[in-house]
Amino acid sequence: MEDKNLKILNTFDIYSLPNLDVAVLGALEMLSREELPNLDLSKIGERPLVVGSANAHAVGRIIFKDTQARYSEEGDLMENIKNFANTDSIVIVSASGGKHANEVAKKLSGVPVWLFTNNKDAHAKEFVDKDRVVVFPKNREPYTYNTSTYLSMIFSQTKENPEEIFYHIENIKKLVPYNFGKYDSFVMVVPSEFDEVRGMFRTKFDELFGGNVSVRVFTSEEVKHAKTVIPSDRELTIHFDFSSKMEIQTKNKDKHLYIPLRDSASYGEMISVGYFVIGKIQEAHPAYFKNNIVEYTKDASEIFNQKINPIVE
Repeated sequence: MEDKNLKILNTFDIYSLPNLDVAVLGALEMLSREELPNLDLSKIGERPLVVGSANAHAVGRIIFKDTQARYSEEGDLMENIKNFANTDSIVIVSASGGKHANEVAKKLSGVPVWLFTNNKDAHAKEFVDKDRVVVFPKNREPYTYNTSTYLSMIFSQTKENPEEIFYHIENIKKLVPYNFGKYDSFVMVVPSEFDEVRGMFRTKFDELFGGNVSVRVFTSEEVKHAKTVIPSDRELTIHFDFSSKMEIQTKNKDKHLYIPLRDSASYGEMISVGYFVIGKIQEAHPAYFKNNIVEYTKDASEIFNQKINPIVE
């Protein structure tokens, strides 16, 4: 592994923003070398309330999926604290440890509060006991990508091997077509085991394409229920599934793309492969994100009343 994607991430500027696929491979390169925190969820409590916005919310659900955790968006947190009986801790999941996480941490009292973040200088740390702050590694990335950040949290829990996933993506590159630009609509079908990635993939399309390129994301069971009644020449369906099931599924290849996952895949591989493909879709379309992210972060800085840069160092 030559770390060529990491070199790009360490040196790009606002005029040479990388696409999402580069960020994915750079994240896997970094995670192959970095030591991740050893997550012992039993220390956090039997019934934590896990709090996060957008993809952080999904990441929290992935990390705590085998526990009795309950989940909340930041906007309805105080109501959920009242409604969920026997909550014995609260976990804030926030890559930056700022923005809304700051306000949430300020409000909490009465139960232990934990912070999962990638920012050693997170503002929210001020309101959380230092022994309950878990800092995960990250790469330098464009704002909103949050590829290395959330993958590092997920790999800490799933214990997947990032180097093996890196080489799996290298092996399937030849399956990814160069004509993604002819489609302005996509359907992504994921194994039912990975239902939490549906919102994560939709969020990435929102961030990278706005209303210019659309996506619909379903599990392999959900897609059977009248989701594809209306055909379109401008829509491509991308199927992700375990390698052992691919031979059965690839009989009809018209307007369908099949991307295999290894049979050992967990959420880390599913997100890495899916984000890689989304990055290739980004590469094939106009630079919507790159042309707008500077102005967006200016507006976001005002909304959150803190400086937000288009490049997260």
